[in-house]
Amino acid sequence: MNNQTIEKLTQMRLHGMAQLHAQRLKERPYEELTADEYLALLTDHEWEHRQNAKTDRLLKQAGFRQRASISDVKHDSSRNLDRNMFNRLSAMDFLDRKENILLTGASGVGKSYLAQALGHQACLLGHKVHYAITSRLFGRLKLAKLDGTYLREMKKLNSFSLLILDDFGLQQFNQSARESLLDIIDDRHCRVSTIVASQIPVSEWYHLIGENTIADAILDRIVNSSHRIDLKGESRRKNFMNSHE
Repeated sequence: MNNQTIEKLTQMRLHGMAQLHAQRLKERPYEELTADEYLALLTDHEWEHRQNAKTDRLLKQAGFRQRASISDVKHDSSRNLDRNMFNRLSAMDFLDRKENILLTGASGVGKSYLAQALGHQACLLGHKVHYAITSRLFGRLKLAKLDGTYLREMKKLNSFSLLILDDFGLQQFNQSARESLLDIIDDRHCRVSTIVASQIPVSEWYHLIGENTIADAILDRIVNSSHRIDLKGESRRKNFMNSHE
């Protein structure tokens, strides 16, 4: 009878309940719990199981390069990373306000890690996140224009509560990339949030994007509604390598 119950729970995809019920029958079959207490126990376990499965699915879907964590972010004056500001961003209120984050700084100072740590935290809170190397994303969108799937790709991108564009501006913008960037920023403006991480200072993005009309439209939408973090200090990758020599 118990085996049938576990099988039925599994078939109904109540895997958390099935797992706990099987475990308790094996380890504590005679522990006295009221029907209400046991039902509450099974329900809580099923809820936690589904939340963990959802988080794992969101993290996998995000496509992060690193498993970055908010708790591992180092705050010190040499990095120009204000603890209070970062803690406010870590609460993910900027997602509710549809605001953006612009992360700039030299190579290796931790922009990508910081962006992915915020993205990871967003996943833990149940938000859909997509992480992309900017040049690769534009290459994919260029191919999508050729095979007729561009609108579908754009709709998918805009379904994410948070889009992270890493290594922004490392390659020269061509007309296709400019148009795709404008489409992305325009569609997401005041609807969902975007994090942009770049080695290039924001003051140089206008010339980086090129074509004045498009650059004006993009920067007007993304810069004015953004939190800006300009990281300083030595390369953390260099320090990591030196510590392992």
